[in-house]
Amino acid sequence: MTADTGDTVSSRRRFLKLSALFTAAGALPLLQNFERAVAAEPDAPLRIGYLPITDATPLLVAHERGLYQAQGLKVERPRLFRSWAEIVEAFLSGQVNVVHMLSPMTVWARYGSKSPSKVVAWNHVCGSALAAAVRPNVAKLADIAGTTFAIPFWYSVHNVVLQHLLKHEGLTSIGSGKPGPKQVKLAVMAPSDMLPALAGGRISGYIVAEPFVALAEILRVGKVLRFTGDVWKDHACCVVQMHERDLNQRPQWTQKVVNAIVQAQAWTRTHRDDTARLLAKDAPGRYTPHGYPALAKVLAPPASDDAAYVKSGAIRHPEWHEHRIDFQPYPYPSYTETLVQMLKGTYVEGRNEFLAKLDPAFAARDLVDDRFVKQAIAAAGGMQAFGVPNGFTRTEQITT
Repeated sequence: MTADTGDTVSSRRRFLKLSALFTAAGALPLLQNFERAVAAEPDAPLRIGYLPITDATPLLVAHERGLYQAQGLKVERPRLFRSWAEIVEAFLSGQVNVVHMLSPMTVWARYGSKSPSKVVAWNHVCGSALAAAVRPNVAKLADIAGTTFAIPFWYSVHNVVLQHLLKHEGLTSIGSGKPGPKQVKLAVMAPSDMLPALAGGRISGYIVAEPFVALAEILRVGKVLRFTGDVWKDHACCVVQMHERDLNQRPQWTQKVVNAIVQAQAWTRTHRDDTARLLAKDAPGRYTPHGYPALAKVLAPPASDDAAYVKSGAIRHPEWHEHRIDFQPYPYPSYTETLVQMLKGTYVEGRNEFLAKLDPAFAARDLVDDRFVKQAIAAAGGMQAFGVPNGFTRTEQITT
C-alpha cells in the first residue's frame, strides 16, 4: 500500500512547513509579527484557534455556553483551522492567543521555535484510537507489517504510542521508501485526509483524534484496533497553549480564560450527550463539520460498546474504566517527564537536535505553568470534580 497521492502530497507540504516553523530561524518572522501585534493591541480580546476534532471541546463549550463572557472577557468567535501547520502559524504570529495543541508540539514550539509560550492546562485526556481497514487479513496490530499507516504528525502522542506498540510487536518505523516485512511506513496526514485514504486502500489504517475513528466505524471502512487511553492511562493528547506574555503581563485575564475552560470541562463530563449535540454541524454554533452520531459515539457511547471492544481486544484494560474521551485539566509533571523521555526514543522526522539535551524534569517545570489551573480547579470543586483523586502527582501507567 502506498500513500503517495494528492492528499498525502498536500499533507507532506504541510509537514515541511510546520517542521520549518519549529526551528528558531523558521519561526523568527512569525515571532517578530507577534511582537508587532502585541505592541499594536496590548489588551487584545480572547482569540481562540482550533481544529475540528473533539480535542477542542472545552474551548468550544466555553464559548457556546458564554463562560468566557461570564468571566468578563471579550471574546471573538473561535477560528477553525484545517491543519496543525495553520494553527501553529497563527499562534506564533499572534493571530490567536489561545489554542489547543498536540502535547509534543508544545515541546518543539518552546525549545525548537524558541516561542515564549507555555502549557497552562490539559484540554482533554484520551480521545484517540488506532483504526485499521475492514479486511480479514488485518485483525491485530502485527498485521499492519509491510504497509503504510497514517499519523497526524511526527510530534504527536499518537506517534509515540503507536511506535511504543510497534516495538512490542517487533516492528520498526520508517518515514520513506517501501516498507519491508518487519517495517511500517508512517505517513503524516491531516485527519480529514485519513478517512478517504483508508477507504481508497492507500493506507492500512491510521491513529488520530476523534471523531475520525468513530466515522470509520460508522461508514464501515475501518475498525478499532486499540484505544490510546488503553495503552497510556489518562494520557493528555491536546493541551491548552498560551503566550507567556499574557501569563506575565495579563495574569487576571489569563486566570479568567483558564477558569472558563476548566468550567467547560466540568460541565462536559456531566453533559456528554448535550456536548455532542452542541458541537454537531447542524447545531446553531456550527463549530465542527461532524454529525451528531459520530460525536455521540465518542462523547456519549452506549455501554454496549465497551463490551464489544473488550471482546475484540481494542480494550485490554477494562479495569481502568477509561472513557473514549474524558476531561481533566491538571497537567501532571510526571506526564511531561515521561513524554519527553519517550520522545527521545521515538523516530521523528524534522529538526530535533535540542531533544537529546532536554532534561525531562526541567521540561516539566519550564514548559508548564500550572498556577492558573490550580486556582481554577479549586474553584470548580477540586480534582474530584474531574473523577481523579485530590493532589497534583500521579504514577504514569503505560502498557501494551
